[in-house]
Amino acid sequence: MRIAILAPPGVQSLDIVGPAEVFWEAARRMNDPAAYDIQIVSTGAPSISGTGQLRFLADRTIFDPDEPIDTLLVAGDPTFQEIDPPVIEWLQRRVPTVRRYGSICTGVFLLAAAGLLEGKRITTHWECADKFRRDFPAIDVDADAIYMRDGRLITAAGVTSGIDLSLALVEEDHGKDVAMIVARYMVMFLKRPGGQSQFSAHLVGQMSETTMIQRAQEYVLANLSASLTVEDLASKIGMSTRNFARVFRRELGITPADFVAAARTDAARRMLEDTSQPLQRIAVTCGFGNMHAMRRAFTKTIGVTPSEYRSRFQSALLKAPATPLPVMTPRSPASPLNGVLHHA
Repeated sequence: MRIAILAPPGVQSLDIVGPAEVFWEAARRMNDPAAYDIQIVSTGAPSISGTGQLRFLADRTIFDPDEPIDTLLVAGDPTFQEIDPPVIEWLQRRVPTVRRYGSICTGVFLLAAAGLLEGKRITTHWECADKFRRDFPAIDVDADAIYMRDGRLITAAGVTSGIDLSLALVEEDHGKDVAMIVARYMVMFLKRPGGQSQFSAHLVGQMSETTMIQRAQEYVLANLSASLTVEDLASKIGMSTRNFARVFRRELGITPADFVAAARTDAARRMLEDTSQPLQRIAVTCGFGNMHAMRRAFTKTIGVTPSEYRSRFQSALLKAPATPLPVMTPRSPASPLNGVLHHA
């Protein structure tokens, strides 16, 4: 199965390396090198400059004769300026021929410029979501999602979310057990399939540019079981309650109470996915106080009860009796990328 990653000049290096490692690791764990054939496609030059002073040697360019592609991913360029006519023409020609296609981070700008997102719902990096809305007002953007699936299209928020997207594709291709083995080896959470909310209070908590609001956010995330009323938080950072609530909402677009609820729900969601602790203990640990309050919060924000959420999304490694991982074969001296990666 060929995975082609289109890499514009100045590409975010992890947009290539992250997905490539996921697909390569999945093939290695299944002892099937042919499971995924990863190719880097450049927009012209055989060598691509990436972030972090890395350079990539492409397997192919958009000017080479077409070859079959199963999955086409468009990596992001932090400046999202690479919208050349030949790239647009190549995408318009190739996307109709692939089984699925998508973008990581600002790669979504290229797909949109090629007219391949009309009627679709997408996500992209929160930092450039507003620019995307201005440039393409007819396309529905969900800036809170880690990744999203809409038919053949799958889009990821950016950088590490390309790994989440790739794990979801591995799960789609080879089942949850294989994806869980890869996620476990890479010391990652297995993210949920497209359509499942991936809101993270921790990500939102990093978006405030006001130091005092950041302090309040950090206190919330470190003390979920404490009393976290607006009055409590304002007192902790030495602001009046009224001014704190006003500044917080101005900075984040949500109230302090909404942030606390999101942080508690996010923490509970992680515990439901990755532990076997009783619901009452999770409710207390995450600051809900009791199961009834946690159930109300989940039903309101996620649409299912905590029990239903755990039933659907708890790690398969926790549900099933422990089994040893497949025997690891020695790594090949070659890079997991077909295209060679080296320092500039």
